[in-house]
Amino acid sequence: MASNYTFVILAIFAILLPAAAMAKEYIVGDDSGWTVNHDYQAWAKDKEFHVNDTLVFKYTPPNHNVFKVNGTEFNNCTVPSSNSALSSGNDVITLSTPGNKWYICGKGNGDKNHCQLGQKLSITVKEGAAPSAAFKIVSSASSLMVVAVMVLVTLI
Repeated sequence: MASNYTFVILAIFAILLPAAAMAKEYIVGDDSGWTVNHDYQAWAKDKEFHVNDTLVFKYTPPNHNVFKVNGTEFNNCTVPSSNSALSSGNDVITLSTPGNKWYICGKGNGDKNHCQLGQKLSITVKEGAAPSAAFKIVSSASSLMVVAVMVLVTLI
């Protein structure tokens, strides 16, 4: 009888622990989306990006696009060849490696391109899961252990 309950408790662990460790999805610019005249550095300032998190760039095509660029291209707002542009209006980028990442819009208005009007994002991606996710795993595991012990004590 106790082995059946042990199996149930282990099944609960197997279901809940991976959910607690899931990567985070960030909508770039939140409700404003990916647009001109927005301070994306202020948006990113209090966020901590980790490997396997995703960035979602939401905008109305063909008004905008997304280019992944290097630091020099970012600082100079240099637009790469157009065949490397993401342009769906719902572009999802998985942060697969740690390090600095730079994104710009390559569209233009008159004598300034959108990057020069502030449509650019620079972030640093950290290795591993966010500390809050790790804390949730430990917290969930601790809570489940307490419940499991209570159930087993009740059954014995």
